Amino acid sequence: IFASCSTNNVKTDNNLKKFFDQKNVTGTFALLNNGTGQFTIYNLKRYRDSSYSPGTSFDLVTALVGLHTGAITNEKMTLRDSVTNSQTDMTQALEKSVVYYFSEIARRIGRDTMQFWLNEFKYGAASDTQKIIINSAIDSFYLDNSLKIIPDQQLGFIKNLYFAQLPTVYQPYQEMVKASLIQEDRSAYRLSYKTGVAKNEKGEQVGWVSDWIEENNHPYFFVLNFTSSKNGNTDTEAISVDILKGILKELGFFEGKM
Repeated sequence: IFASCSTNNVKTDNNLKKFFDQKNVTGTFALLNNGTGQFTIYNLKRYRDSSYSPGTSFDLVTALVGLHTGAITNEKMTLRDSVTNSQTDMTQALEKSVVYYFSEIARRIGRDTMQFWLNEFKYGAASDTQKIIINSAIDSFYLDNSLKIIPDQQLGFIKNLYFAQLPTVYQPYQEMVKASLIQEDRSAYRLSYKTGVAKNEKGEQVGWVSDWIEENNHPYFFVLNFTSSKNGNTDTEAISVDILKGILKELGFFEGKM
């Protein structure tokens, strides 16, 4: 998505570095104003040129493919965790990044079908002609660094989801997933996001959060990605949301004035 825009539409905002520094992480953030095509970006090189395991942010893909293929009947379909005996539906699983739910759905979808859809979406493809091949377990390939995606690609993917323009997936299923992503619905704004957690080859935590914020019925798309060298019990999802909200507030959101 970035390659198609003019350099005149790109604003580099190094002031946003402080939000990553406060959490002792290294990352990137990009915001696209859909109306003007204006990008606001911190750490352009990481945003445009570096790829990372999508981790649990891949749940979006699994949900879409699951709905389209019938592996998920609707957003209220529940699965039971054999370990804790708890039940979770699709909406809850997206909100909380429930690994067992989407691992089971991925197994039901199967390798060949999932691979077909990755190529339809060009999810993680290095070029328009590259074919994505799943070369590790179907329920973990999106967690183990065998599949990687550039933050710019992630932004393009969620923009297509917002407008229900992902190829081949029935529009009602795209709308169903989109509705499941709403986290805050206020009179001044509506914030939707999906977090993601992964580990890189060094064992470092990789955090994701992406999607959109709407003010005055106007969408702004964002993606945030970072790496933390802390390997302990770091709450990566909480860190990603804290950074996101700090940045959005800094940029003037949450007051209905955008």
